[in-house]
Amino acid sequence: MEITTNLIMELRKRTNAGIMDCKNALKEAGCDMDKAGKILREKGILKMQARLGRLSDEGRIYSYIHPGGKVGVLVEIASETDFVAKSDDFTNLLKETALQIAGMKPLYLQKEEVPENVLEEEKQVLLKNTDLSKKPPAIAEKIIEGKLSKFYESACLLEQPYFRDEKVKFKNYFNGAAASFGEAVKINRFTRYEIGQ
Repeated sequence: MEITTNLIMELRKRTNAGIMDCKNALKEAGCDMDKAGKILREKGILKMQARLGRLSDEGRIYSYIHPGGKVGVLVEIASETDFVAKSDDFTNLLKETALQIAGMKPLYLQKEEVPENVLEEEKQVLLKNTDLSKKPPAIAEKIIEGKLSKFYESACLLEQPYFRDEKVKFKNYFNGAAASFGEAVKINRFTRYEIGQ
């Protein structure tokens, strides 16, 4: 199939990517629009990760109070420019992140932030609740790693399933949305409040 101007413009409209990026993605995908979109998202995420070191002090803090006033969230997301931070798409990303935090109750942003003592305590609980005595050490370690990944999925925002689509990790949703800005965007921190907790 020929890569036409119409195909390029349709992909550009869907992804906000540059014309040459769209043309190259279509070529790589054999003119499959969905596959080309996926290629652009993946490349955009890689570019965004390379740019994270360039984050400035731009961005926004967003507050969300759940109906009924029992749960509240503050979330800070950084960007490279004020232009992006003031956009409607950035506001939507802030809202989605706040809703995720309100509903899914993460304790940490990412795995690396889980304190060593909390991780050790979790391992001890898993060891007590799982009969690993008859397993070889290498197999036992794999079982513990598998069970710890479930802990991370519950406790870490970026590892949680996205509340709108449980097949997608929140970090994949966030990175895909952030890649559309064409600059680095990162969650800096969040706080979740709940009456009685």
